Amino acid sequence: MSEAPATTAPLSQAAAIDQARILTQALPHMLHYDDAIVVVKYGGHAMGDETTARNFARDMVLLEQSGVNPVVVHGGGPQIGAMLNKLGIKSEFADGLRVTDKATVEVVEMVLAGSINKQIVGFINNAGGRAIGLCGKDGNMVTARKVEKRDGDGRPPVDLGFVGEPAKVDATVLEQVLGRELIPVLAPVALGAEGETYNVNADTFAGAIAGALAAKRLLLLTDVPGVLDKDKNLIKELRIGDIPALIADGTITGGMIPKVETCIYAIEQGVEGVVILDGKIPHAVLIELLTDHGAGTLITR
Repeated sequence: MSEAPATTAPLSQAAAIDQARILTQALPHMLHYDDAIVVVKYGGHAMGDETTARNFARDMVLLEQSGVNPVVVHGGGPQIGAMLNKLGIKSEFADGLRVTDKATVEVVEMVLAGSINKQIVGFINNAGGRAIGLCGKDGNMVTARKVEKRDGDGRPPVDLGFVGEPAKVDATVLEQVLGRELIPVLAPVALGAEGETYNVNADTFAGAIAGALAAKRLLLLTDVPGVLDKDKNLIKELRIGDIPALIADGTITGGMIPKVETCIYAIEQGVEGVVILDGKIPHAVLIELLTDHGAGTLITR
């Protein structure tokens, strides 16, 4: 008789009970999301260091192996800024959006659809998954239109250049990929009607993708716990009808405003719910989807 394979040290009874309790809590959530589409916007500060990125990759693989269909949309503003600095290309912002001339959009595409996209794909594959890197150009997935010039506080209008917003989403490519043990990783770069390249805000891009796929959840990973009240406490749940009043009374301010606007847009497009959560928390996506506790602010119709 051959020897039994080496195993790790047996769990103590207390540890085994803890594991059973975790599985008991997770199983109903796993069934709830079985075969569901979950779009995860991953970027900015949530991308963190390599350890954080590898943990995120393992979480995506676990979701796929649990029967969920994850779709990752990533940003990369800090990495784009670093590359522009390295190349000596000046970077300017207006209304929170990067002014993108032709030289800048070439760098944006190189960084987003190239190095960052393939790094995330590599981490997921290394964690045992099968990721495929795509951008909005592939299969005409996302057609963009130029973001219009914006006025504010009496300032002259600013031409944002090759900054776009989704005008049309064709989910054919994603529908062919999902359900085949593949995890699509999408860079927010898209074609315009005349074949020009547009840089699209990753939150907006993710909302459009989630809407086109009628996703069960859109998760926006950020660097704050979620939507906070005036006492800086987390608001666990909101309905889209609550949001205008919270903006009007100053509860929701600054960079959170465009995020909740993306939430409203995604839900109006058919997404069941959107969660804003802190991507710096280890396994934040799993905590949100597979535990009773949750990890952020859930926004629903």
